[in-house]
Amino acid sequence: MLFVCYPKCSTCAKAKVLLDARGLSYDSRDIKEERPTEAELRAWHAKSGLPLKRFFNTSGLVYKALGLSAKLTDMSEDEQFALLATDGMLVKRPILVGDEFVLVGFRESQWEEKL
Repeated sequence: MLFVCYPKCSTCAKAKVLLDARGLSYDSRDIKEERPTEAELRAWHAKSGLPLKRFFNTSGLVYKALGLSAKLTDMSEDEQFALLATDGMLVKRPILVGDEFVLVGFRESQWEEKL
């Protein structure tokens, strides 16, 4: 599994505790240092079954500074994917990529169910 997170994020830390407590093997990746590529985001989106908007970190400073809450509805999916790939801090975290699933954001009950 791939665990994409921001190490300074308390929510990501909670998700990591869950993974470690279950003794699961995963590769960890800092979303700020090694941001997801557009191709990765497209693949994760397709596997997740979620609307693309759920991949945006809507509470993040970059999202707010760019005024994206008002702009996203007028952007095409291609434009949204390209934008997400420009800055890891725009992407909702943590992301857990498994063989059969992609989890975006940490909802403990949802993670427990998938793991």
